[in-house]
Parts: sequence; C-alpha cells; structure tokens
Amino acid sequence: MIRITYKYAALMALFAFLGNIGFLRAGDTTTEPDVDHCISCHQELDVLPSGFNKDDIHIKSGLSCAGCHGGDKTREDMDEAMSAKAGFIGVPKRSEIPDFCGRCHSDIKFMRVYQPRIQTDQESQYFTSIHGKRLRNGDKKVAVCTNCHTSHSIFSAQDPRSTVYALNVPETCNHCHGDPNYMKDYDIPTDQYSKYAGSVHGIALLEKRDTGAPACNDCHGNHGAFPPGVSSISHVCGLCHVNNLQYFTASAMGKAFAEQNLHACEECHGNHGVQPASDDMVGTGEKSVCIECHGEGDRGYQVADSISSELKAAVQKYQEALSIREDVKTAGMDDIDIGYLLQDAHQDLIQSRTLVHTFDPVRVSAKTLGSLKNSEQAIKLAKSEIEEYAVRRKGLGVATIFITIIVVALFFKIRQMENKDS
Repeated sequence: MIRITYKYAALMALFAFLGNIGFLRAGDTTTEPDVDHCISCHQELDVLPSGFNKDDIHIKSGLSCAGCHGGDKTREDMDEAMSAKAGFIGVPKRSEIPDFCGRCHSDIKFMRVYQPRIQTDQESQYFTSIHGKRLRNGDKKVAVCTNCHTSHSIFSAQDPRSTVYALNVPETCNHCHGDPNYMKDYDIPTDQYSKYAGSVHGIALLEKRDTGAPACNDCHGNHGAFPPGVSSISHVCGLCHVNNLQYFTASAMGKAFAEQNLHACEECHGNHGVQPASDDMVGTGEKSVCIECHGEGDRGYQVADSISSELKAAVQKYQEALSIREDVKTAGMDDIDIGYLLQDAHQDLIQSRTLVHTFDPVRVSAKTLGSLKNSEQAIKLAKSEIEEYAVRRKGLGVATIFITIIVVALFFKIRQMENKDS
C-alpha cells in the first residue's frame, strides 16, 4: 500500500508540473518563481526600465520580464538568457504592441487563471477604435496599450496608483491630447482637459473625488475609444441621464434633431465643458439656449417662453415657502408637516425640469402646478404657525403683566402688614 501511495503522489506531482508549463509564455520556462535572474541582474547593474515598479500587477502574478520579453530567467549568463534559442523577443515595435499584449489578454483560458471575469476582447476592440485604425494605417503616434497602461508599472484599474484609475484617466488622456505639438498633425482641439476640469463632471471627479462621475472613457469608450457620433450622443448621455434621453428621443424636437443631423444633448449642453443646468437655459432670456435656434414669433419661441414662465412661478413660490419656514423654525414652532410639503414641492420641481426635455408645456405645467400647490399649502400652514406664535406671545404678555401686578400687590400688602406689627 505504501508503494502505491508514493507512485500515486509522484504521478500527481508530475501532472501538476506539466499543467503549470501549459500556462507559461515565451521564455518563462521554470516553475520556480524565486529564480529570476532578469530582475536581479538589472537591479545589480541599476538599469531597471524607466517607471519600473516592483508592485506591477504582472510581477505580483508571477509573470516577470521573461513572461513578455522572452528569454530564460533561470540562466545567469546574459548571452544565454537573452539568446534566440531561449526565445528572447526583446522590445516589440510600437505597431506590434497590441498583438504583443493580446498574446495573453486575448486568451480566455490563460486569463481565467488570473482574472476569471476579465474581458478578453480588448485587442479586437482596440482595432475598432480611432487609435487602432490609424495604427494599422501606419500612424506610429497614436496611443497603444503602453501609452495608457504604462509598460512596467501596471496596476488594476481599481488601484489609485493606476494610470487608468477613474481619478487619473483625464490626465492620462491629456498626456497626448493636451499636447499641441504632439497633436498638431490631427487638426483637433487640445483644450479638452481644461474644459472638462471646469465642467460639472470634471469638478465632481477631480475636485470632489466622486469616482462615479464620468471621465473621458465613460463617453468615448476604453479600448474601443471613438468619438460619439451624431446618432449616439444622446445614448451616451442617456447612460446616466436615462429619463432625459427617453423624453428627448420621443419628443418632436428629438425627431427634428435626427432629421437635421444635429447632435442631440450636445447642442444645448456642450460636450467637454458641460455646465450645471439651470432654469435660465430655458425660455427667451439672455442666457437661454432656446433663442439660438428660435426667433420671436415662431412656435418654438412661444413654447420656450411658456415653459420658462411655469418654472419661474413654481420656483418663486417654493423659495417663498422655504423662507417662511425659516421664520417658523426661528420661532420654535412645529415645522414638520411644512417640511413634508416642501419635499413634495421640490420633487415636483425636479420632475418638471426633467420634463423640459419633452418640450411639452402641458406636461411641464402638470408638475409645476403640483409644486405650486404644495408650496402654497406649506405657506398657509407656516402662516398659521406664525399666527399661533403671535397669539401665544400676546397671551404670555398678558399673563406676565397680570403676574407682575399680583407680585407688586403682594409686596405692598406684606409691607403694610410689617408696618402694623412694628
């Protein structure tokens, strides 16, 4: 029985060894992770690659220099370790990098060992992008894998040290797209980063550190990066602004935009420099975007003016209700029911602003009317609390005078009694 056990263990060890070999890449021909003369030699000679980080995700996964560059990391002799016989590849040409990285990242069996859920179509996506198409046409300046992910300090996208971590993505893209000299051959703007940084999205991401806010890749894509087209702009925005997209697409304005090949959301809100939406954008005032297309007298102009008037009336009444509620709170009176009414009024205001994208004054009016009614009811309740407060103050004043008279009368009565006793 003992001999059989030993034989069985030996066979299992052999199978495990062969199984490991199956997952190794060019030049990575040892199962001893501690033996890595590539790194030790480069460290001794102080010739580590620029940007090298020992916490690189590949190194942490046991895929060292030879895993990408080939060669035999177990050989101490440099010529033998970096020989063609040992499978040494060296530094790939720039045009070869996507395919080079794709040797592993497009192999679902190989990647499943390291990240079972990771996508393995990044390379094919890349060649659908502007970058990938231009690379195949011979443009050697476009971004390849290493431009975004680096070569020797690659981290998970969830790691704050990563160049593709949400907070770092704008700066990573700006490294090329913000360089006028580098981009001069492409006839595209280089001020996207500065516009984005001052936008509602940029402030949320870069200043408030809200990683849920959209960065460049949320609109343009990651590996399949492509500028949104006319027909896709609203769908890109609609990933977050779902109701706005649905209302706009179903509206007469949305259909007119599609017929005239206009850019949907971008036409009114812009792209990189999107500013917080305000009620002033709607209507016929100086800050309105409606008057950029509609002139006085046409139906669009009238609709814009109508919607604006509805919104302004509801906002004014809501602000009035907020102000009088503060008076109630200052007086120390009950404002709980007033608060509930104001919550409903505010919710109706939010929904009416979303309904602006229907460009239908009737639908907008239905919600602004609800806000008006709740605000008016809140004002009425607040006034009754203030009146109650005034009544209580009068009652307190009368009671104070009455008590004062009694105290004074008692004082004199006591003095009178003391004088008689003396």
